[in-house]
Amino acid sequence: MKTDSKTKSKVKFSLEFEIKSSPKILYNYLSNASGLEEWFADKVNIREGDFIFTWEGSEQRARIVSKKDNQIIRYKWIDDESDDKDDDTYFQFEIVQDEITSDVALIVTDFSYPDEKEEDILLWNSQIHSLMHHIGS
Repeated sequence: MKTDSKTKSKVKFSLEFEIKSSPKILYNYLSNASGLEEWFADKVNIREGDFIFTWEGSEQRARIVSKKDNQIIRYKWIDDESDDKDDDTYFQFEIVQDEITSDVALIVTDFSYPDEKEEDILLWNSQIHSLMHHIGS
């Protein structure tokens, strides 16, 4: 019997990227509509505090659930059709700067269904590569 991936639990994963940028500049690309529109989605609007991301005509809505300027920002997808209102999944960007070398790393945390994880990792790699191109990293 084949199981639908939507009946399985999502698994958390994190990816780390070295970014040649100051935390402040990087944070602007992660936390505001114009910055996110440069690399993350075709169009980004903010309505009633929610971020509306548009890709090829399809919209998805997310809300910032926590943030610390120039360090971390966490978004939660808002899915009106979701049966699971207690879903504790999110996607998060964390900026870590090495105290000694001043190197900056971006840690992306997301959740994925097990059979979609590889594809989601490839997508994040592509998205972050685009971000690095826009920043000039």
